Amino acid sequence: MKRKIQEKLENLSTQPGVYLFRNNEGKVLYVGKAKNLRNRVRSYFQENRPLDLKTGVMIRKISDLETIIVDNEVEALILESNLVKKYKPRYNVNLRDDKSYPYIRITSEPIPRIFVTRKIIKDGSKYLGPYTDVRHLRNIMRTVRKIFPIRSCKYYLDDDIIARKKIRVCLDYHIKRCQGPCEGLVSTEEYNRMINQVEKFLRGKTRELLEELNSRMKEEAEALNFEQAARLRDQMEMIENYYFNSQKIVMTDSEDRDVVALAVDGEDACSVIFKIRDGKVIGRQHFYLDGVEDKERNEILSGFLQQYYQDVDMYPNQILLPGEPQEMELITNWLNRKAGHRVELTVPQIGEKKKLIELARKNAAYLLKDLMIQKEKRKDHIAYPVKVLQQDLQLPEPPRIIEAFDISNLQGQDAVGSLVQFYNGKPRKSEYRHFKIRSKFTPDDFAMMHEIVSRRYKRLLEEKGMMPDLILIDGGKGQLSSALQALRELGIKDQPVIGLAKRLEEVFVPNISDPQNIPKSSAGLKLLQQIRDESHRFAITYHRKLRDRRSMKSPLDEIDGIGPKRKASLLRAFGSLKKIREASLEDLVEKGKLPEKIALKLLDAF
Repeated sequence: MKRKIQEKLENLSTQPGVYLFRNNEGKVLYVGKAKNLRNRVRSYFQENRPLDLKTGVMIRKISDLETIIVDNEVEALILESNLVKKYKPRYNVNLRDDKSYPYIRITSEPIPRIFVTRKIIKDGSKYLGPYTDVRHLRNIMRTVRKIFPIRSCKYYLDDDIIARKKIRVCLDYHIKRCQGPCEGLVSTEEYNRMINQVEKFLRGKTRELLEELNSRMKEEAEALNFEQAARLRDQMEMIENYYFNSQKIVMTDSEDRDVVALAVDGEDACSVIFKIRDGKVIGRQHFYLDGVEDKERNEILSGFLQQYYQDVDMYPNQILLPGEPQEMELITNWLNRKAGHRVELTVPQIGEKKKLIELARKNAAYLLKDLMIQKEKRKDHIAYPVKVLQQDLQLPEPPRIIEAFDISNLQGQDAVGSLVQFYNGKPRKSEYRHFKIRSKFTPDDFAMMHEIVSRRYKRLLEEKGMMPDLILIDGGKGQLSSALQALRELGIKDQPVIGLAKRLEEVFVPNISDPQNIPKSSAGLKLLQQIRDESHRFAITYHRKLRDRRSMKSPLDEIDGIGPKRKASLLRAFGSLKKIREASLEDLVEKGKLPEKIALKLLDAF
């Protein structure tokens, strides 16, 4: 451990706070929070602490650490969320920021504008979103402009500009898509009241909005302003049509809820949020996450909740979750503080709420699968299990091409070998090969493995083909030694080769007697098991095919001069193999229509 870090560890505070790990370039590797900074930070550097592979790599990179003391755990959580959002450390769970999601902006001008933007300017404007589905956003904006006559111009308008008559109404006013605030044809108060209605509509507060419009319609009708009352009536009809036709009722009550689900696959994760307002789903958001490898689902969920709810336009009364996040009580207190009201975190077990979680989970799994397909299409993409396997075996290059060998026989009979090839973690069946064992007719797996490895790479060298990045031998140290001897005889050196023993799933490497210490949960080990099982399946399928072919073979097939046609003719003439055995030479010649020479061969054979 570096002396600089040792000195800081000895002087750590026992108060709550946040800690930052930095590398030798000063870049933040990880941000964490702690109730007791001294105990938490020192735990990373204990010699006997069991660490996953990723955490161990991070600790080796730490060159400096920094701590920030706060008053309580909630403040530590707030500060941690802000710092993760600012630095996006490599070893934290991060919302992937591969694109700028759009928002709906309501400007802070005296006569506000409403439009879509990807830039957030802190000038007092309100931002609703983000919207991860751009098509849905466009549909919303079209609906808003159809229902509410908001201005589409980009002018800055206030009472002074309007009084000086500097701007004239445009076509929108004449087609009743704008009320003409630029010429003072609608009061600032009335226009801002409509902007508040638009905000309620966008936030999904449809019932509240309809009640407000209905009350105003009655007031206008009582005041004999029938044209204005009719306009409000038409607005209500359009809102009701949108509410009942484009949104699906999922809850009978009017509680505001968010439904959160999570799908994880290796180094990637996707979280989906259904926004339920007034009992209806008003939108779906999805976010991809980085830095999730080797992390538990509750830790990933906790990291997502902290980052997503760090800065949202509205906090619901209830959040439905697929499981309990880490420090659920602390996150609840943090949300209550940010929202200004009680926010309930709950994990439903039965009923409609559980069904909503499952629906959101299916959406997350579908989106994550689509992401994985897109990644695999990239030529430079290296599959996550392949990268993990490289780390597990400490290989110089990612083992994109892996070839695996297996032997199948029954007491030495019908002995066959198989070769399967995986490219970037996926089977490449065009490169699968079968081998009929030529050298041994006794059950000697070591000699058989030597033969098929030798035959495979002798031919590959002759054809000037490319060697694989890794050779996997199905078996322990004996089979591995036989394969290595075959490679040495061919002059092949520095070729990565490993053996995978079935009994304890132990991985053996050359020149080391003990098996490698690879975690059973490792994605790299699971990939090796998948490849080994595929090579075994391929070998045993071919072995059974040969064995069945031999068991179905007739003694007539062994007699020179009797082919398929004569065999069929004999069986038709005599009815069975037994009667053919009992037939005389004359019967075979006359009834079986065989030449005398071949009939004699048949009698000799029987």
